[in-house]
Amino acid sequence: MIVELGHFALILALLVAVVQVVVPMFGAAVRDERMMRVAEPAALSQFLLIALAFLALMHAYVTSDFSVLNVAENSHSTKPLIYKMAGVWGNHEGSMLLWVLILALFGAAVAVFGNNLPPTLKARVLSVQASIAVAFLLFSLLTSNPFLRLDPAPSDGRGLNPILQDPALAFHPPFLYTGYVGFSIAFSFAIAALIEGRIDAAWARWVRPWTLAAWMFLTIGIAMGSWWAYYELGWGGWWFWDPVENASFMPWLAGTALLHSALVMEKREALKIWTVLLAILTFSLSLMGTFIVRSGVLTSVHSFAVDPARGVFILAILVLFTGGGLALFALRAKDMQAGGLFQPISREGSLVLNNLLLVTAAATVLVGTLYPMALEGLTGEKISVGPPFFNMTFGPLMIPLLIALPVGPLLAWKRGDFLGAMQRLSFAFLAALVTIVAAFAVEHRGPWLAPFGIALGVYVMAGAIIEWANRVKVGSASFEEVARRATNLPRSAYGTLFAHFGIGMLVVGIIATSAYREEHILAMKPGEKVAVGGFEVTFTGVERGRGPNYTEDIADFAVTRDGSPVTRLQPAKRLYDAPPQPTTEAGIHASWRGDLYVVIGDAQPGGGYAVRAYFNPLVRFIWLGALIMFLGGGISLSDRRLRIGAPSRTRQALPVPAE
Repeated sequence: MIVELGHFALILALLVAVVQVVVPMFGAAVRDERMMRVAEPAALSQFLLIALAFLALMHAYVTSDFSVLNVAENSHSTKPLIYKMAGVWGNHEGSMLLWVLILALFGAAVAVFGNNLPPTLKARVLSVQASIAVAFLLFSLLTSNPFLRLDPAPSDGRGLNPILQDPALAFHPPFLYTGYVGFSIAFSFAIAALIEGRIDAAWARWVRPWTLAAWMFLTIGIAMGSWWAYYELGWGGWWFWDPVENASFMPWLAGTALLHSALVMEKREALKIWTVLLAILTFSLSLMGTFIVRSGVLTSVHSFAVDPARGVFILAILVLFTGGGLALFALRAKDMQAGGLFQPISREGSLVLNNLLLVTAAATVLVGTLYPMALEGLTGEKISVGPPFFNMTFGPLMIPLLIALPVGPLLAWKRGDFLGAMQRLSFAFLAALVTIVAAFAVEHRGPWLAPFGIALGVYVMAGAIIEWANRVKVGSASFEEVARRATNLPRSAYGTLFAHFGIGMLVVGIIATSAYREEHILAMKPGEKVAVGGFEVTFTGVERGRGPNYTEDIADFAVTRDGSPVTRLQPAKRLYDAPPQPTTEAGIHASWRGDLYVVIGDAQPGGGYAVRAYFNPLVRFIWLGALIMFLGGGISLSDRRLRIGAPSRTRQALPVPAE
């Protein structure tokens, strides 16, 4: 009965979403206040109904109701409770239900917290948001219904894919989807503003916090996925330029550009046309990522290779919203005014450079991701575009971006002093130089460009600190004055400090682990040793173990350094009961210097086991940097100026004439 209640709630949510599309939009057109007010209760009702459907499906998983097809195909009675709950979104149908739940959550959040929005804009935003919900609710109900019954019901289920039975994967999809779907609000604001015919600094202030929230969750979601792949898949790496990884990375790049473009629009009423276009394209890339993962055009360890007919439905949604949004933009663009003027050497100019490089990087990733699929679809020829292509095209675009990153905040709006900014960055240049010398001293075996890459990351971190020190007048004011200015500095300034510092840490981690990684692949018998990253690793043997729903062979390695015991690593090979699928569990010793990473393989004919041992220097900086970026976004979002009210304007906003 609870399952049928969830199914009915999903149908009712679709009907409410249809009302939310039609009534407020028409009310905004005729300026009928009562019709516009329908948007708020409709958005809240839609969210509550979808939440009820989601809880009904979760109840079916927790109680192991195998009369539900989705539960029977993706769960098992012996599965731990946390993975029963995570199984709700560990499959196509359940993950789409989570998708529409988050979509409705953002609409409900605008209904509750958007009281500072003009009534007509708010009604149109919620109407456009509901139109996206209508499309995906139809998709879920018509092609991906999670509430289908089985008769007769099996005695047990098939179980969840074992590599998804992991704590990081239990939380990775909700965070990632919150980022993906969160950009729908920026899209809704853009379309609503184009319909309304008014795009100004106030619009940028309203759209920026929603974009920032989506960017935050997408950042931490991507980082969690990378961390999971690192320790769960047993390959010792953190990023492989997999098409599904790229599907989440492209909207992150575009969303980062959108955040900075909206800042220029808010402060200077410039880049209006570009900002609106970015809002449309960012969500379009999110939709494209959904299509790539769920269309069946590729197979990945974390994609849903499903019936291609579902892919056609999502492709239709992609064409409808991307094509419709771009068509409306084309109609309105000619009437938009460019806004404030500025010199190339200015803070606006640096942010324009930021946007150009980020969007070009996103386009590069897009081409590398879609070209093999397009070629196979047109000619049947299969090719692989892997890390070498992306490293050679994406990397060079990031170098000028990172060089310019600390410079921009030190430039004034409209017209900046480039030489003055360079002088203030002298400490950052000195820190980078010291880093280069230290890197060559420690790692004199090459690769020779790696020290410069690490120095670039240190330069970005130092630049972030210098920008803060410049704002609070460290070195040019008394301690009391510095403390007062630091206390009164807006939270958004601290958010920027954290975000830029985190990027620098991430760069240091990427370059260090990519350039100086140590790898050993060998067969080892009990008692044999291998030297890795300054450690001595001794293989002592293998024991058989039993988990809640798997058996495992657990290897034991004693780790010493300069003859002193450090730790014991116990990598394992597991075989799950349902489905009977093997997984690899790495043994990892983490330290600030780097990770000692050991994986046990198959038994060898001559005795012993295949062993892979790695040392990944400073690899933790990658995820720590992403976490600091996430925290920076949260600090900025807590700034009341960013969340409440529109910016005060000394002159009248420049409207877009309505047609």
